[in-house]
Amino acid sequence: MSTYEELYAQSINNKEQFWLEAARDIHWDKFPATAVDADEPPFYRWFPDGRTNACYNAVDLHVENGRADQAAIIYDSSVTNQSAKITYRELQNRVANVAGMLQEHGVGMGDRVIVYMPMIPEAAIAMLACARIGAVHSVVFGGFAANELAVRIDDCKPKAILAASCGLEPGRTVEYKPLLDQGIEIANHKPDNCFIWQREQSPASMIEGRDHDWKEAESKATPADCIPVDSNHPLYILYTSGTTGAPKGVVRDTGGSIVSLKWTMKNIYNVDPGEVYWAASDVGWVVGHSYIVYAPLFHGNTTVLYEGKPVGTPDPGAFWRVISDHNVSVLFTAPTAFRAIKKEDPTGEYLKKYDLSNFRYLFLAGERCDPDTLKWAEEKLKVPVIDHWWQTETGWSIATNCAGIELLPIKTGSPTKAAPGYKLKVLDNEGNECNAGDIGALVVESPLPPGTFPTLWEAPERYVESYFSTFPGHYETGDAGYIDNDGYIFVMARTDDVINVAGHRLSTGAMEEVLAGHPDVAECAVMGAADNLKGQVPVGMLVLNSGCDRSDEDICKEVIQKVRSEIGPVAAFKSAVVVKRLPKTRSGKILRATMRSIADGAEWKMPATIDDPDILDEITESLASIGYPQST
Repeated sequence: MSTYEELYAQSINNKEQFWLEAARDIHWDKFPATAVDADEPPFYRWFPDGRTNACYNAVDLHVENGRADQAAIIYDSSVTNQSAKITYRELQNRVANVAGMLQEHGVGMGDRVIVYMPMIPEAAIAMLACARIGAVHSVVFGGFAANELAVRIDDCKPKAILAASCGLEPGRTVEYKPLLDQGIEIANHKPDNCFIWQREQSPASMIEGRDHDWKEAESKATPADCIPVDSNHPLYILYTSGTTGAPKGVVRDTGGSIVSLKWTMKNIYNVDPGEVYWAASDVGWVVGHSYIVYAPLFHGNTTVLYEGKPVGTPDPGAFWRVISDHNVSVLFTAPTAFRAIKKEDPTGEYLKKYDLSNFRYLFLAGERCDPDTLKWAEEKLKVPVIDHWWQTETGWSIATNCAGIELLPIKTGSPTKAAPGYKLKVLDNEGNECNAGDIGALVVESPLPPGTFPTLWEAPERYVESYFSTFPGHYETGDAGYIDNDGYIFVMARTDDVINVAGHRLSTGAMEEVLAGHPDVAECAVMGAADNLKGQVPVGMLVLNSGCDRSDEDICKEVIQKVRSEIGPVAAFKSAVVVKRLPKTRSGKILRATMRSIADGAEWKMPATIDDPDILDEITESLASIGYPQST
C-alpha cells in the first residue's frame, strides 16, 4: 500500500497518469485517451475526449451491479419527526420519472434548471434528474431572498424551476412559493415552467399555465434514460455567496467531478461501498452537492439527508441520535455545528444516551476549526477528528488528512497536508515563496486537479481576474496562512482578515485560538477595526457557554490578558465584548467582514446568506458599547 508521500508525489510529478488511473474506477461511455488539455491556461480541461453520465454513475450502475435493494438515501427530519429510506432501485425509478417530466416540458441537453428546495429527498432527485438528461442544475438555497433568487435567474436563465411549497425551521414555516413568485416577477428572464412539490405543512397556490403540481406531473411522465455527455459538459452551476457585486457562478464539469469525488470517498474519508456516510450540510451549499448527493452515491454508499439543526431539534443530542439510529460511519460537518453542541452541552451528557460504536471519523470543514473545539470533539467522541480545508471553487479538499491512504499525526489548528493533486504554496505580496512558518497568501499551482472549477458561468474574464491574475500560473485561494517545516498547512484567515497593527502583520485566526481556549468561551471572532493611531487593532467578540454565571467584564479582562501573554503586546489586543450570538451565513461562516465594516463606520450591505438579519443590530450596539466606530 502506498504512503501519503508516495501518492502525493505521483499526483504532482505524473499527474496525467495519476488521474487517468483514478478515471478507470468510474463508468465511461467513452474512456478518455487524454488526461488534461492545457492549450488555453488557466482554462484547463480534464478528460476532454471522454463521455459519461453523472446520474448513471450515481444510480443506475449500482442497480445493475447488485445494490438495487440497498438504501441510497436515508431521509431523517427532526423537524417533522419523519424518517424514510429510498433504495437505489426506488431512486432510479423516481429520478427517471422526474427526468422524463422535465423532457416532456421542453428541458433538454444544456438547458439550465434552478432547484429551490429544502432538505427533502426531492432536492437530490431533482439534481440527479437534471444530470440524467444533460440539463445543468443550479441549486439556490431554499428560502433565499426573492431579489437574490432573481439575480441567479437572470444569470443562468433557467428553462424550468423545481421548488417546494415551503421549508421547515424549528418553530416556523418558511413559505417558498411567494419568494419564488416574487423572484420571477423581479427577474427579466422568465422560466417556461415551475414544478412545485406541495408539502402538507403549507401547500402553495399555483399560477395557471406556468406552475405544475410536481407529484402529479411525475406520476404521468415517461421515464427517461441516461444520456451520455462530454466530460467537460457542465454538471451544475453553483453561485458563491459573495456580499458585493454580481454572484459568481462556479461551474463544475461532469467527468472530472465523478472521478475526483469517487476517488475521495475511499482515499480521504476511508468509507467502503455500502457504509452509511453523513454530510450534515444543505444541498444549497457545495458540501451538499459534493458530499450529500454526488460522492456518496458515486461510491455506492448510503447518504443521509437530514432536515434539522445540531441543537434545538430538539436538543444537543440530535447529531448523536442520527448517528446511532442509522449506523453512520463517517460524519462531515462544520466546526460551527460542534461549537453550538459544545455550548449547549459542554460536558457531553447527551452523548452518553446513544450507541456510537460504529462511528469511525469526524471530518470538519466550512471555516477554520479552533483547536479547543477539535480537542473537545476528540475527547468526547474518541475517534479521529479531521479538519480539512476546501472551497466552493474547488469542490473537494485542498488540504486534508487522507484517512484512507495513511492517517498522519494530527496537529491542532492544521488541516494537515495538501491533498493529492494540489501543489500548494505560500507567497508574499511580490509573488515570492515565503519561508516555512511565515504567513502569506495560500495559492495552488495550475492546473488545479479534476473536479475543481474550469470557469465561471458566462464570465471567463472574471474567472481569470478573480482567481489567476494576482499570482500568474497560480489559483489564488483568498486565504492566508503558512506551511510549517513538516509540510503541515495552517489556514489562519481570509486574506483580508490578516490585519496590520502598526506595521506588524497579524492573524486574527491565531488570536481566535487564544480566545477559544478560555474555559467560559463557547465561540468567538476577531476582526481588525480601523484605529487612528495604529492603522488597525483587533476586536474580539465572545459568545459564552450556556450556564456561565461570571461577569462579562471579568471574562473580557481575562481574554485580553490571555492574548497579551500568549501572542504578546504587539497584538495590541485591548477590546473584547460579550455578545449573545455571532452573525453567520446559513452555512455557518462568521460574517467577520460585515462586523468589521460596522466597527469602522463604513457602508455595508446586508449579506444575502445571513441566517438572522436582526443580529446585526445587536452587534452594532455591542460595538458601540466599547467605542466603535471611533470618532476621528
